Amino acid sequence: MQVIEAKEPGGPDVLQLQERPEPTPARGEVVVDVAAAGVNFYDTYVRSGVYSADFPLVLGNEGAGEVIAVGDDVTHIAVGDRVAWAGSGGGSYAKFLAIAATKVVPVPDNVDLRTAAAVPLQGMTAHMLVEGAFNVQPGHDVLLTAGAGGVGLLLTQLAVARGARVITTVSTEEKERMSRAAGAADVIRYDAFTDMTTELSQAVRDLTEGRGVDVAYDGVGKDTFDASLASVRMRGMLVLFGGASGQVPPFDLQRLNSAGSLFVTRPTLFHYIAETDELRYRARAVFTAVAEGSLDVHIGAQFPLADAARAHRALEGRETTGKVLLLP
Repeated sequence: MQVIEAKEPGGPDVLQLQERPEPTPARGEVVVDVAAAGVNFYDTYVRSGVYSADFPLVLGNEGAGEVIAVGDDVTHIAVGDRVAWAGSGGGSYAKFLAIAATKVVPVPDNVDLRTAAAVPLQGMTAHMLVEGAFNVQPGHDVLLTAGAGGVGLLLTQLAVARGARVITTVSTEEKERMSRAAGAADVIRYDAFTDMTTELSQAVRDLTEGRGVDVAYDGVGKDTFDASLASVRMRGMLVLFGGASGQVPPFDLQRLNSAGSLFVTRPTLFHYIAETDELRYRARAVFTAVAEGSLDVHIGAQFPLADAARAHRALEGRETTGKVLLLP
């Protein structure tokens, strides 16, 4: 079968199309014919060496497809079932994937497999951000950087459904349109800013009558972290969930004191779906919303499996909106 393999950490060019034997299921595993694999910033962090991993490796922690084989001791999944996953431990950039049966979740009948592949990681991340890392409540003011990204569009919808007012940041007119369509009450265009920290935080303060937001969700990282921190109200929280512009360097914790006894957290989804019951709860919540039509999933780009390097370049270059998929 064809896979995308990285023999060593590096830029997108380390991603190469290779042939590997088709997997067979071990005890407790299923083998899935992968319909689509999700491309996420998490994958770029692994590929580049920001997150430690053993090379060579096949990337990809998310996808959806049809079960073609089941191993011993698997009783709740059958051949022909449509499933999705996030947190496979790698290997999803491939035609077939062997994965623990406890890590897959059922796909509703009225959700197609490409849409299903776009949901698990970013959908459950958005769910974890509004219910877990911080619990969004009616009346909360929320700041979200990269409002037209895959997580951003989903998080906006989930936060608005909880009664929050969402303020997003974007860099283009098209991204502003998409963010407003997702429910953002206010959209800040930062493409003309010359001083991100001062201008962005002042814009947020102006929109909140000087108070600041209850929570700032920052998926951009290095370029926006200081501005996000300066936008949070007294005793509010900054949730750093990504580093699209680079990783945030270490900073003095006393800044949290002087800024108003602030909280900062850096969550990862996999710690919020480590237990099977919590995985199924979050997956069910997200897929139910998609199936009912209350959560719209935007697939912004689809690439053949062989073009994985091009998909990574597009994602890292902020050339995409919504979800990016690879199609084996």
